[in-house]
Amino acid sequence: MSPRDRILEAAMTVFQRHGFRRSSIEETAEAAGLTRQALYHHFKSKEALFRAVIERVHDGALADGAAAAAHTEAAGGTLADIIVAQVAARLKAFIASFDGSPHLEELFTEHQLQARDLYRHYAALHDAQVAKTIERAMRREKLALASGMTVAKLTRYIGLAINGAKSVHPSMRPADTFLRDAEAMLRTLIAGAVAPTKPAKPSPTARPVRRKAGVR
Repeated sequence: MSPRDRILEAAMTVFQRHGFRRSSIEETAEAAGLTRQALYHHFKSKEALFRAVIERVHDGALADGAAAAAHTEAAGGTLADIIVAQVAARLKAFIASFDGSPHLEELFTEHQLQARDLYRHYAALHDAQVAKTIERAMRREKLALASGMTVAKLTRYIGLAINGAKSVHPSMRPADTFLRDAEAMLRTLIAGAVAPTKPAKPSPTARPVRRKAGVR
């Protein structure tokens, strides 16, 4: 493990244990087995260290989401199955990063304050991932969107559905209830966004089958 990775692992532990405000560079350096000066060689402040931890969490969550979507798609899942798997895996990874911390709400709040630009950046990356997933799944399933719906709109509404679930569960706790509510909202949204499948029309050249006399 590189010194930077060791520092980030240690910082995650320290932030989980003490929250952002009560954590210090010295505690992270000690947890990483480095001197304070050695840590400052990589990160100039506690804020910079926290941002790096958040960035690492987002990278891992995005990767988990993409992997879950690919696995569900390969298993023959529907568009709703694939999107739910992708979103849930990303959210689970983010929740797990601070799981068990008594300072969970503070860490989420500081995430917004200290790394708002990172939050927006990764939200945009996630939207792009979801849009590609929708396009790929629709081609595979030969689906069409309902009148007035576009991939961009559906992607945006998926983001709004996730935020709606977060408004009910600000700290994403209890995790199982939060994820269940998010899934219900996503499935309802996707069901309404996809155009009804039209029944296949009989071929104009098809002829009715005639039964032989006496055969039933």
